[in-house]
Amino acid sequence: MIRRIVLYVLTLTIPLCLAVVAWQSIRYTELTWEVERLESAQEEWVENNKRLIAGIAVLSSSERIENIAKKDLGLVKKQPEEILQIKIKGDSGKDG
Repeated sequence: MIRRIVLYVLTLTIPLCLAVVAWQSIRYTELTWEVERLESAQEEWVENNKRLIAGIAVLSSSERIENIAKKDLGLVKKQPEEILQIKIKGDSGKDG
């Protein structure tokens, strides 16, 4: 009797184990695809960020800003001797 029960348990356990292994294999494949998709998306984001940073560097260059100030806005750069600086001495924000 006990031998027959053990035989039934083994007979049911082997297919169950095979089903679990198959399910794990499918799940592993799905997760591998998801990781590849996310890595690809990450590469796209990194490349896009590199392009944006390069664009910022170009747009914020001092030569470009000076050129816009002169040509588009008609501004003229002042010489150091033309600049008057005023310094106000006093309380540095401390209560006293």
